[in-house]
Amino acid sequence: MDKIIKTISNNGHFRAYALDATETVTTAQDLHHTWSTSTVALGRTLIAAQILGANQKGNDKITLRILPDNEQVGPIIVVADSHGNVKGYMKNNEIDYKKTSTGEVIVGPILAPGWFVVVKDMGLKNPYTGQVPLVTGEIGEDLAYYLTTSEQTPSAVGLNVLLDGEDKVKVAGGFLVQVMPDATEEEIARFEEHVQKMPAISQILEEENPLKSMLDAIYGEDEYKILEESPLAFKCDCSKERFAEGLASLGKDEIQAIIDEDHGAEVTCQFCTKHYDFSQADLEEIINANG
Repeated sequence: MDKIIKTISNNGHFRAYALDATETVTTAQDLHHTWSTSTVALGRTLIAAQILGANQKGNDKITLRILPDNEQVGPIIVVADSHGNVKGYMKNNEIDYKKTSTGEVIVGPILAPGWFVVVKDMGLKNPYTGQVPLVTGEIGEDLAYYLTTSEQTPSAVGLNVLLDGEDKVKVAGGFLVQVMPDATEEEIARFEEHVQKMPAISQILEEENPLKSMLDAIYGEDEYKILEESPLAFKCDCSKERFAEGLASLGKDEIQAIIDEDHGAEVTCQFCTKHYDFSQADLEEIINANG
């Protein structure tokens, strides 16, 4: 089972999250039939959204949009909540760009330049929206840039999705480190050195106790305490009722046109690919219910 561990240093000067999101990204790959580069790009975005969601409270939701200037790549849209649930899709699922000599999938050049957009729905009248340029397209570095510039919290982020020889998800996960207000320059320099010396995330994720290994590498000799361990999952909250509301918003005339031409409708959820069939009777009921 995927999970996130939230920690804080004993002196309260740093906090760190470690995530294993292998099943989450595997589910996304299975649902969307993504090719190698699309799998890694979507997977990293899912993990980034889970990190952002972990910073929220109550029923708040985060929508993360990766908007490359390259129209052939198209947007990546991911929604996460504060309970570890995430859903997402990518416009172009069939990108197989190229790999390094060690087999790592190259993602940055196909995503950047573009925009990294975060929409926070906190139940208020208007959601908060923040955006920064995609600096590298590596997602982790772009998330760190967003947190540091838009939320004024100096951050380091590492994300990775490692594929096996058949381009199936082998491991996926990442970490977040954030500097709290009372941290000294000396402490910050020490933590920067810890992060720079960390083994590759994919290597750590293959260890027996990967999240502990990740946190131990982040903190080094500094002691920390675990605040929370909670599950993560790819979970869509779509339903026929919600799509019925969407159809109702089309208006009576347009729904009637669908009845006249097709005698029904099939709607597919972009996030989880689930199909919902609306018979002619269903559509007529929507018209009657909405006057």
